[in-house]
Amino acid sequence: MQQIKEVLRLYHKGKLAYSQIALACGLSKGVVGKYLSLAKAKGIGWPLPEGMDEAQLQSRLFGDNTRPKRYVEPDFAAIHQELKRKGVTLQLLGSEYSAVHGERAYRYSQFCFHSQRWRKRQKRSMRQLHRAGEKLFIDYCGPTVPIVDATSGELRQAQVFVAVLGASSYTYAEATWTQELPQWIASHQRAFAFFGGVVELLVPDNLRSGVTKACRYDPQPNATYRELARHLRLGHLTGRPGFPALPCLAREGVRSKTVR
Repeated sequence: MQQIKEVLRLYHKGKLAYSQIALACGLSKGVVGKYLSLAKAKGIGWPLPEGMDEAQLQSRLFGDNTRPKRYVEPDFAAIHQELKRKGVTLQLLGSEYSAVHGERAYRYSQFCFHSQRWRKRQKRSMRQLHRAGEKLFIDYCGPTVPIVDATSGELRQAQVFVAVLGASSYTYAEATWTQELPQWIASHQRAFAFFGGVVELLVPDNLRSGVTKACRYDPQPNATYRELARHLRLGHLTGRPGFPALPCLAREGVRSKTVR
């Protein structure tokens, strides 16, 4: 508003050209022209009408742009918990929130903005440091992918094996028909070939292919998986249920060729 008032003063009282006003106020000639045209259309000249302050000038020129506080605040704590479920996305939750509250709901961009701001206010965090070549995190991702069997033409659902290096997040992924033990071990071998070596520790999630006895505190890997680790002279840490990637088993050997 101070700039608009100065533009009006220089134009009406100082009789300056648009270019001179623009130079004096640090504006472009187009902006100066826009301000003066808007003021002329609203019947505002110089001096301003007696008693008109900046708020009244803004309201006269641009109208009342204040938006009523009519939005329903999302339950961000519940949203945070829902996002932990398999297949649940922020876009899905935003659509459900919008469907329930209609015109009183934030638009999706604002929904994401407020959700992110809420998460940043939460103080709880766990920082994990990973040395290069130390850990390989392994699991099957939740959703399957439809693949057409080349021999039979049948549409089948394939499992997606994923292996991620802890320090760099360098990722190997492949689709296999099942999560059975032969596929599980073969996927490891192909992952090692892809990375060009092995790491110090394997960190699989607590899934049946790698664990014989699931336990919250002491899960037991199956014999074949244990033999794979011994053959490659590396260790493995089995994630506990609900606490993936936490060490529960000691190393069984020294490292072999390390991925850097």
